[in-house]
Amino acid sequence: MFSSIYSADVAGMEARLICIEADVHDGLPVFDMVGYLASAVKEARERVRIAIRNMGVHFPAKRITVNLSPANLRKEGTSFDLPIAISLLTAFGFLSKECTKDILMIGELGLDGSLRPVKGVLAMILEGRRQGIRRFVVPDKNAGEGAVLEDIEIYGLQTLAQTMKFLRGECPLAPIRVSFQKWRKEQAYQEDFSDIIGQGAAKRAAEIAIGGRHNLLMIGPPGSGKTMLAKRLPGIMPVMDLEESLEITRLYSICGLLPEEDSVMTKRPFRAPHHTITQTALTGGGRLPMPGEITLAAKGVLFLDELPEFSRSSLEVLRQPLEEHKVTISRLGKSYEYPSDCIFVAAMNPCRCGYFPDRKRCRCTTGEIQRYLGKISEPLLDRMDLCVETGMPDFSLYGRGDECSAQIRERVERTVQIQKKRYRKEAFSYNGELPETLLHKYCPMEKDEQEYLNLFFEEEKCSMRRITRVVRVARTIADLEESECILEKHLTEAMRFRSVDRSYWGVSI
Repeated sequence: MFSSIYSADVAGMEARLICIEADVHDGLPVFDMVGYLASAVKEARERVRIAIRNMGVHFPAKRITVNLSPANLRKEGTSFDLPIAISLLTAFGFLSKECTKDILMIGELGLDGSLRPVKGVLAMILEGRRQGIRRFVVPDKNAGEGAVLEDIEIYGLQTLAQTMKFLRGECPLAPIRVSFQKWRKEQAYQEDFSDIIGQGAAKRAAEIAIGGRHNLLMIGPPGSGKTMLAKRLPGIMPVMDLEESLEITRLYSICGLLPEEDSVMTKRPFRAPHHTITQTALTGGGRLPMPGEITLAAKGVLFLDELPEFSRSSLEVLRQPLEEHKVTISRLGKSYEYPSDCIFVAAMNPCRCGYFPDRKRCRCTTGEIQRYLGKISEPLLDRMDLCVETGMPDFSLYGRGDECSAQIRERVERTVQIQKKRYRKEAFSYNGELPETLLHKYCPMEKDEQEYLNLFFEEEKCSMRRITRVVRVARTIADLEESECILEKHLTEAMRFRSVDRSYWGVSI
C-alpha cells in the first residue's frame, strides 16, 4: 500500500517542503529509506520502528521503502521522524489517506513514542503556508512559534499515539491560538538612560544612530561610560511589529536559540561577543553553515567592546556585510545568504592605557599609540556613520541623568514612522539603508547646503562613501526635528559626529 505526507526541513535560512512517500508490499522483509539522506535522517529508521512497536502496533515483516522527495536535495535534521511514522501507519492500514491530506507534520520521535522539539519550526510553517498548506502538526513545545498566525491551524501534540488518535478523530483538539498583543507587552529594561550622568554628545549620537539605523563608534578613556551607554540602546529602540518579530523568531528558531518561555521574540536582539570570537562565529559559516553574531543581531544591535582587541581578520570581514546588510556564505555548489541588517556599535580606548591624548596620564609611546589605532583600518572607519568621544564624567554617586529611556524612545519612534512613511514604496525603511542613487530624491537640499557639503568634501579629502553617510545622518537629524529639507545645521551636526575620528587617525601623533 502507498501513502504520502508533507513535511519540511531547513537549509541555511530557507525552509523546504518535503514529501514523505511510503510503500509497503509483500516480499523479503527490509526497511529502506532513500532520497539523499544525511546520517541523522537515516537513523530515523530505527527510531520510527521502535516508537511504533512501543505504542502497541505490530510492525509487519514486509518490504518497506520510504522516499523523501525531491530526491536531489540533501535532507538534514530530525524533523522527519513523525511524518515517516505517520506515513508508515497509513501504508500499514491503521490510518486512512484522508486523515493525512493537506497536513504538514514536523517532529522528532523518542523511542517511547514521545514527540520532541526540533529547530526551525516557524520557518517550516511559513514555507508550508506559502505553498498553500493550512494545517500543521508539531511537538507541543514548538506549537507556540506559529500560533500568532491567524490564517493557519497549529496543533501541538505530545506522543505518536496521541497523533494517531487525533488524525482518526478520536482525540479532538482545538488549534493553538496566541494573540500577538499578549507577547507584545511593554518591555521593561533594567538599564535606563537616566543612569548616565552627563555625556550629552554620546547620548545624542546614540539617539541618532537608533533613529536612523546608523553605525556608531565611541572613543574614550576606560570608565567613561561607553559600555554602559551601549547596554541601554535596546531600551530606546522602537517596539517590534509582527513582521519583524516573526523574522527574528524564525532566525532564532533555526539556530535553536529560541527561549523555552518565549514562543515569539518581542525584544530586539543585543549581541555583545567577546573579542576572542573567531571570524566564522562573527559572520557565519562552518562545515554546516550557520548564522554568525552579525546575523543574530538582525533588527537589533551588534556591540563590539574593546574594538582593537578583536583580530584584524574578524574586523575586516565585517566590511561587506555592513555595507550590503547581508552575508553570503559559499560552499561547493551552494550559497547561503543571511541577513545582517543590524546597528553596528563599537567602543574603544584611544590607546592601550586608555588616556591619550591626555599626556599627563597616558603612558604609551608614540609608536604604541599608532600601532593600537592602526588595528582599525580606514575602510572600516568609513563604514561608521557616527563617531563620538566620551570624556570622564563628573563624580556623582547618586546623581541621575536628564532624560529616561522612555522619553528618548518616544522621539525615536516618531522618527522611525516618518521614515517608514517616506520609504513605503521602497525595499528599505530607514535612512541608514538609503542607497546613493536615491539621495537626490529623499535628501533635498538648497543650493547653500549643497555648497557647504562640497566645501566639506574638498577640505576633508574624504571618500564618497563618507559623504554619503554624512548625508544619511543629516537626513535622520532633520527627521528628529520633523524638517522636510536638510538644513545647514543638520549637516553641521552630522559632520561634527563624522570628524571626531580625524583627531586620532587623521593627524600625526
